[in-house]
Amino acid sequence: MDNRRILHVDMDAFFAAIEQRDNPSLRGKPVIVGGSVESRGVVSTASYEARRYGVHSAMPMTEAKRRCPHAVFLPVNGTKYRQVSRQIFRIFRRYTPLVEGLSLDEAFLDLTGCETLFGPAIQIAQKIKSEIRNEVELTASVGLSYCKFLAKMASDMNKPDGLTVIGPHDLATKIHPLPISKLWGVGQKSALQLERLGIRTIGDAARMDLPAIRHYMGSLADHIYMLAQGVDPRPVEPDQDRKSIGQEVTFPEDVGDINFLHTTLLAQAETIGRELRQRGLEAKTVTLKLRYPSFQTITRSQTLPEPTQLDDTIYRIARALLFKCRLEPLDKVRLIGISASGLVPKRGYQQVTLFDETPEKSQKLMQAVDRIRDKFGERAVTRARLVKKDLPQK
Repeated sequence: MDNRRILHVDMDAFFAAIEQRDNPSLRGKPVIVGGSVESRGVVSTASYEARRYGVHSAMPMTEAKRRCPHAVFLPVNGTKYRQVSRQIFRIFRRYTPLVEGLSLDEAFLDLTGCETLFGPAIQIAQKIKSEIRNEVELTASVGLSYCKFLAKMASDMNKPDGLTVIGPHDLATKIHPLPISKLWGVGQKSALQLERLGIRTIGDAARMDLPAIRHYMGSLADHIYMLAQGVDPRPVEPDQDRKSIGQEVTFPEDVGDINFLHTTLLAQAETIGRELRQRGLEAKTVTLKLRYPSFQTITRSQTLPEPTQLDDTIYRIARALLFKCRLEPLDKVRLIGISASGLVPKRGYQQVTLFDETPEKSQKLMQAVDRIRDKFGERAVTRARLVKKDLPQK
């Protein structure tokens, strides 16, 4: 495992940086990209100038405006950001076919074996950063290590425009002194729980009594212990080899509002449906994923009689699966997500769906909406239910 060369690339303040690149008058100013302040939107990306005021992703726009009232507030331009993302991913694939995209602005690359063609992995990392800067006029922070977890940790250490290498011998000096909250997958609540158990740093987690902590934390304890030891055998999974298309969100605060959960599922179903249509695929199975505040995670799946790529079909199945979970009024959810699997090429004949009596009209409608969004942006056509999507009020 120590012979692997895994690179994690994370674009710096991606959405805001693109806006500053395209409008020089915004350079050096705090720029905040996200939803509308009036409709309780949230921050998607804040420029580094805005971050100095404590503005960060997922923060309510009203709070961002309170902290940085003189910032420039801009809507999300999904079409433009996807186009730039495609440019960046083409640069990645010059050096390796093993590229796993995590989002528009973040990816893992497996450079193992590429060194005979392009030189040492550190030089490849430098070339990728340089080509992104010269061709796309943006900066990226990258981390290089022997596993995905440490590569991701490394990319976050010297932002913006950083390049950090972490080897097995660096665990004690670079990773173990960090607070436990920095460990990938440890949220605010679990960090507090671990601190109460005497685990305040990643080094503490590497030395912890695993059976004892497992009693309090369940399977999360094993996850924490292995990562703290620098053990992460997960491979880089190329996009073209993906067996499913999914969307999930971990909420800043646990959510029990069932209507808000339905709205979140609808937004996720739209994103999945559109990606299926863009890739010319249909899905045979829809899976719902829930994670509770205790970190218990459950999944519920349904196989369709006919494959689909329609948003409404995916949403209605996910909503039915949520109903089967029988959430009580006081139950809360930490994470919710949908995935579509059993992917097959779209057939030439018209599909019949479980719920839609006029599938041909729905298919044409979705394709028309896709074309409008491609031309005018994601907000050009939006369901009324999604206009005010945000965390429910306390």
